[in-house]
Amino acid sequence: MRLAEDLQVKGKRVLVRSDLNVPLENGRITDDGRIRASLPLIRSLAEQGAMVIVAAHLGRPKGEPDPKYSLAPVGRRLEELLGRPVRLARDVVGPDARSSVADLREGGVVLLENVRFEAAETSKDDAERGAFADKLAALADVYVDDAFGAVHRKHASVYDIAQRLEHAAGPLVAAEVEVLHRLEVDTDRPYVVVLGGSKVSDKIQVIEALLPKVDALLVGGGMCFTFLKAQGHDVGSSLLEAEMLEQCVTLLESGKIVLPVDVVAAAAFSADAEHAVVDADKIPEDRMGLDIGPRSVELFTEALQGARTVFWNGPMGVFELAPYAEGTRGVAEAVASLKGALTVVGGGDSAAAVRALGIGEDRFTHISTGGGASLEHLEGKTLPGLQVLEA
Repeated sequence: MRLAEDLQVKGKRVLVRSDLNVPLENGRITDDGRIRASLPLIRSLAEQGAMVIVAAHLGRPKGEPDPKYSLAPVGRRLEELLGRPVRLARDVVGPDARSSVADLREGGVVLLENVRFEAAETSKDDAERGAFADKLAALADVYVDDAFGAVHRKHASVYDIAQRLEHAAGPLVAAEVEVLHRLEVDTDRPYVVVLGGSKVSDKIQVIEALLPKVDALLVGGGMCFTFLKAQGHDVGSSLLEAEMLEQCVTLLESGKIVLPVDVVAAAAFSADAEHAVVDADKIPEDRMGLDIGPRSVELFTEALQGARTVFWNGPMGVFELAPYAEGTRGVAEAVASLKGALTVVGGGDSAAAVRALGIGEDRFTHISTGGGASLEHLEGKTLPGLQVLEA
């Protein structure tokens, strides 16, 4: 792939696809990590005298403008962090976008409104997506994709646009590709994977792909209860995917999967609910597991000792609620404390947890900006956004 650093951008209109899909609560950004990660490329292009046009999505609007998903709060935060004006266009390829781009001067930055306000962005119809990509391409001279979190989508602003403009990969995409190569091809052993999150069904393909390659696979989060049930244990009212039990039984036969030995079980899904640490194989009928327990943290920490490569994706519990955050904190600290190892945090909730729990991001080798895309790559799938950049 050609890299953004190889481009001559002075005086050119550069369309940057960024991943600014940040979590919002009552219109307030609760984690600006993705905005911060996008800054280096935008700042570098502006300082080189490019006219920067940023395209991004937020949430899942239904192909039409929705104030709830406006990029306005993102634009304000981007302007604060960038230290230079950022003009938010009121549409994506309409008159305000065209006017905003026409007014750009060297070093200027325009943020287009949420690209998913256009139904054609995510259309399955190639011609429909292509017509929208034509309008996007008319705004710019060069395209740079720095949104690794979207490269698994065959969307107009990710896939079709690169077929219409001179294109390159941004530093976030380049870094992800390099790290994934080390996880898949050039892997130092022992190789340990830590998976969490809610559902086995969300991770089943990556588990099947990784098991032959890893030395140990540690499972926490809500998904661990389906595995525990597959071993014949009582899991109370914990999250359970009964339809996945048979597959979990098969996966456990590898002998590489390590499950929690204790959990924090609560009477309800609430920070105020009565809760206690119980054995993972004897969860009371009226209790639900919401975090792994202290003995499980010790077990996982021991399994991580000596690892040369670690991939962690998914929290160990409901870390957003204080009583159920310690499992994720303990495992994060165990991964962060490894010396000389390649430690990769697989984006999404895991990256948010690192920031929310105050664990220094610089203590990990790499924090991914694209959880879903990383998992699909590890599953062996072709990612359209990468495929088109290589053309």
